[in-house]
Amino acid sequence: MSNNTVTQGAHHIGLTVPSLADTRVFFVDTLGFDQVGEIPDYPAVFLSDGTTMITLWQAKDPSTAIPFDRKNVIGLHHFALKVRSAEALEKLHKKLKDVDSVEVEFSPESLGGGSTQHMMCSIPGGIRMEFIAPAA
Repeated sequence: MSNNTVTQGAHHIGLTVPSLADTRVFFVDTLGFDQVGEIPDYPAVFLSDGTTMITLWQAKDPSTAIPFDRKNVIGLHHFALKVRSAEALEKLHKKLKDVDSVEVEFSPESLGGGSTQHMMCSIPGGIRMEFIAPAA
């Protein structure tokens, strides 16, 4: 790693969502994030897993908002969060399969043929999210 880098990791990830309430519930109830702030008039909520902060903004008019299209829209393709272990990834996968607002794109599998495991899903609002269990 170069000592010349300007940045020092992610401070937060900001997502515009069609339903602030539904996406907040996903992060808090399903993934165990804590709500660390909000701006009701904006409206926005700030969530954290103790390492990464996620900022959620309510789309102004969800009925006319353009859904995410990873192959045709410049910008976020997906974002990825680490989990502790392959076992934790399997447990999360089983939990996500039962969440109506989540669509699992693929189950835990090897990343690039190595021992790191990952899975991909769409969270409420259709945003693609990857979970990665780094090799021990």
